[in-house]
Amino acid sequence: MSYTNFTLDTDADGIALITWDMPERSMNVFTEEAMRELNAIVDQVVADAAIKGAVITSGKDTFSGGADITMLQKMLAAFAAENGKDPDKAIKTLFDNAGAMNGLFRKIETCGKPWVSAINGTCMGGAFEMSLACHGRVAADSDKVKMALPEVKIGIFPGAGGTQRVPRLTDQQQALQMLTTGQNLTPQKAKQMGLIHEIAEPTKLVETAKAMIKNGLKPVAPWDEKGFKLPGGPVYSAAGANLWPPAIAILRRETYGNYPAAAAILKCVYEGLLVPFDTALKIEQRYFTEIMQGKEAAAMIRSLFVSLQELNKGARRPAGVPDTKFKKIGILGGGGFMGAGIGYVTARAGIPVVLLDRDMASAEKGKAHSESLMADQVKKGRARPEDKDKLLSLITPTADYADLAGCDLVVEAVFEDSGVKKDATEKAEAVLKSSAIFASNTSTIPITALAKNSTRAKNFIGIHFFSPVDKMMLVEIILGKKTGDKALAVAFDFVRAIKKTPIVVNDTRGFYVNRCVLRYMSEAYKMLIEGVPAPMIENAAKAAGMPVGPLALTDETAVDLAQKIMKQTIRDLGEKAVDPKQMALINTMVDTHGRFGRKNGKGFYDYPAKPAKKKLWPGLKDLYPQLNPDKVDYEELKQRLLVTIALEAVRVMEEGIVTDPREADVGSILAFGFAPFTGGALSYIDGIGAKRFVKIAKGLQKKYGAEFKAPKLLLDMAEKDETFYQRFDPYQKGEVKQAA
Repeated sequence: MSYTNFTLDTDADGIALITWDMPERSMNVFTEEAMRELNAIVDQVVADAAIKGAVITSGKDTFSGGADITMLQKMLAAFAAENGKDPDKAIKTLFDNAGAMNGLFRKIETCGKPWVSAINGTCMGGAFEMSLACHGRVAADSDKVKMALPEVKIGIFPGAGGTQRVPRLTDQQQALQMLTTGQNLTPQKAKQMGLIHEIAEPTKLVETAKAMIKNGLKPVAPWDEKGFKLPGGPVYSAAGANLWPPAIAILRRETYGNYPAAAAILKCVYEGLLVPFDTALKIEQRYFTEIMQGKEAAAMIRSLFVSLQELNKGARRPAGVPDTKFKKIGILGGGGFMGAGIGYVTARAGIPVVLLDRDMASAEKGKAHSESLMADQVKKGRARPEDKDKLLSLITPTADYADLAGCDLVVEAVFEDSGVKKDATEKAEAVLKSSAIFASNTSTIPITALAKNSTRAKNFIGIHFFSPVDKMMLVEIILGKKTGDKALAVAFDFVRAIKKTPIVVNDTRGFYVNRCVLRYMSEAYKMLIEGVPAPMIENAAKAAGMPVGPLALTDETAVDLAQKIMKQTIRDLGEKAVDPKQMALINTMVDTHGRFGRKNGKGFYDYPAKPAKKKLWPGLKDLYPQLNPDKVDYEELKQRLLVTIALEAVRVMEEGIVTDPREADVGSILAFGFAPFTGGALSYIDGIGAKRFVKIAKGLQKKYGAEFKAPKLLLDMAEKDETFYQRFDPYQKGEVKQAA
């Protein structure tokens, strides 16, 4: 029998080697077709008396990325279509579909012949769940091998037996840690946890897997044998009593109840370990069906998986422009923290990079930044000394503009001053080839204005990084009025080469991300001025789903920078552009108290020497008369912080600054962590519904001012009962509907 996605070869010892190698795909994934074929293969292995056991491995560099998430999207779409007609039937169909993969893996586990999974690369999600259902597991001894059940990161959980097999193979504490965080496991960590049996030399992987079968591997899972005992003891035991109450409290502390899938994992494990295995799988299936009906799962799957993948693959890259293979990239201001960071990620991508600064000492400082980062990676075992040497060999520090000759792309990251940028642009362009692209990393100055300093406006573009560059995954690509398709394509190719996610933004002050972030901070300043206790502001932000409170975020970016931005805004747009009370607050922090933020150890927080943790500055409560906390509406604080950001995202869409809702959503999550469980700033509104959201905004406007005024676009959408993904459908052959 032949298969499209698998091959089956039986050796002289009667061991079947099943090689998973999906045509025209860079990675194996579970599709409906792949599952049907694997089901037929199980039947073939069982029916053929000559086959003693089976080894399953991948014919690609990676094992598998797990389930094809678009399959889940189809399940959700089918559920939504049926739910309006017959809710009971819709839920039953969803339940049955949710159990399909679980049934297949249980079939492997109970087929009566031993199966071994030979893991030769990344093994994620459903693929790792399948491996756990095999009777033996061998992983290649390679840093390319990573195993994980990361489903919780996209709003669901391991629903194909993962919540039941993991805590039956390892102790419950490690199981909960792995399942609720989606952490990656190295072969060594997985073996220590008891999740795999062997680690083999990559060239001996299949040989080692076959040897397990030859040596008499039992075709029975541990939990199917009489007398099986849970590692670490049962739920109702002294160990269980010490684990479960704190586990529930920790989850609540970390998620604030915003992530139903994480809570469902605890329920699945707790309840499942109290009953026989097949009953436990039904419990898991029921919770999975419940989670799949929630708006969090739909929003997170769309933004954090589907949209993120589409953007990473270049969904917004201009068609017809050849891909760029970079031979050399230049960084102006390469000795500064931002420029050095850009240099590091460029070299990490294997691209030669020139770090240029005003003098050699400054440029060398930029290279030292990369050396420090790599030394830390080596210390943590995430890189080898030779990796460090190779990366550093790609970095050339210089103070001579002539060394930029031959660069395909130059990224300007000099001081945020128009005059300094003009000088750097002119000097660089004097030595660059005519086809080279010039990009500015400005965070505030419009690209169109900076492009006036260039002799090649078509080849001038903005590439806005976020700090720290090595950790932040988003990059804004900013189009000036004259930026051409080639410049956009090259910018895309660069961002993708350094493994960041690009979003396209049209030119405006603050672009997209900073406009939203400044609203977030501004609302916190307003709250402080109103007398809301600072701890309530920070806690409300985190309870709303933000990873960092707005006052802590101001400290990270620098309080004196907030002051400079306000002053520049007043110079450019007039006194009315900045709330005088907020200006007075920031002036008091900087000028009166010398509190600049984390960089000088004191801002809205105090930063004592480690290991002591930062604490809110007690002096904050003396700046304004304090409200009685009991009289502050905590839920309204949470709402204000999210709504003010979401409204700014709407304004950005209305103005045509961002035109694709995928970019608005993904950008808001990756850049400043907008409540990921909502799916992003626009999905947050879609999840509430435009009509209800407008009503909320009007209520806040009445109490707190014009920043909560709903834009005309949103009013029109409310009247037509539209969502952003209907109004600005990103799948209409690249066309986007115009805002009202």
